[in-house]
Amino acid sequence: MSTRIVVVGGGTAGARLAQRLPVTLLGEETHAPYNRVLLADVLAGRYEPEVITLPDTREPVRRGVRAVRIDRAARVVECADGTTVGYDHLVLATGSNPVLPPLRGLRDARLPSGVHPFRTLEDCLALRTVVRPGVRAVVIGGGLLGVSAARALAALGAEVVLAQQGERLMERQLDERASALLRDHVESLGVEVHTECRVSGLHGGDGAVTAVELADGFVLDAQVVVLACGVRPRVGLARDAGLDVRTGVVVDDELRTSDPYIHAIGDCAEHDGRVYGLAGPALEQADALASVLAGAGSAYAPPGTRVPDGPRVPVPAYTGTRALTRLTLGGPVPLDLAAFGEAEAQPGDDVVQLTDGTRRAYRKVVVRGDRLVGGVLLGDLAAIGALARAWEGDEALPHAPLLHLLTHDGGS
Repeated sequence: MSTRIVVVGGGTAGARLAQRLPVTLLGEETHAPYNRVLLADVLAGRYEPEVITLPDTREPVRRGVRAVRIDRAARVVECADGTTVGYDHLVLATGSNPVLPPLRGLRDARLPSGVHPFRTLEDCLALRTVVRPGVRAVVIGGGLLGVSAARALAALGAEVVLAQQGERLMERQLDERASALLRDHVESLGVEVHTECRVSGLHGGDGAVTAVELADGFVLDAQVVVLACGVRPRVGLARDAGLDVRTGVVVDDELRTSDPYIHAIGDCAEHDGRVYGLAGPALEQADALASVLAGAGSAYAPPGTRVPDGPRVPVPAYTGTRALTRLTLGGPVPLDLAAFGEAEAQPGDDVVQLTDGTRRAYRKVVVRGDRLVGGVLLGDLAAIGALARAWEGDEALPHAPLLHLLTHDGGS
């Protein structure tokens, strides 16, 4: 008897697992699984939606199916359309939801006309229908998602204002110098950037947004507002089923939840106290879980299943992911950036920085003892391959001048 593996969620993590193993994949979206990282390129018109479709899964995806309840005793998933799906192993890949900020004008999380999250392909296509040259658009949030949305809207000819509550753009990934260079580039695309400004509310009439009000009383006219305030793990299904949930669904080194027959991967999973919310870790978790389930042996086989004789194939534990952020911003002179680890040095760390003002290039690495612990590169990514390998491997650096880390072209 074959083991029934059911995956809830057709995003990056769920689709990757479905490419590795024969599973029943329940995807809430009506679109085929797609690469969420490229949504800004679809919005900007660089790609059509079909271009970002992920490779085919081993079994057809059940699209437009929303799981609403898990019956752990019967090992059944109940769906909104009234159907049920039995499982031997259930994988939660439910992803995350966009954070809706507590603004006046956003009542009961209902979005007025003209206000859009930027998380799904449906969000992207809805924005494409309303954005045209000259439209006044305000993007709330200056992280990776907000910066990507702002440059895409600018590419469509919109008059874009980017409002960031923090001190600088992409403050989680970049140091002060790199963020300043990023801001210069974003502004060169025609985007008006405001940092250290808190949005307090939305103005509107007849159910449509007309302006964004800042905490200091300043009002920004807006026909379109994009919410890029971060994401939150989607854990309602797991919590209702009684699984251990903190920020995300808590999993161990085999991506197993507090129920031995249920796993979680991707944006909804919390491993060793960390929720990643990035594509790279989602893919690594899906690959790790594929190895676990494919080599499950007696520890994972459902009761009554005959386990083949012979030794079990050892399954490597998932120990976490070292995630590297990369972004390409368009324009007359495109800007590439990459960031990893700790961009800010601690006392006792060694820091090497190179700045080329004529090429608008900036490179920085942080070394603690004999380990590379972080870095930022803008404009010139020639050394990113070697740096990423040194950081991801967490191995002692060779005895060479630290400048060698930034000038060696190890391939990207």
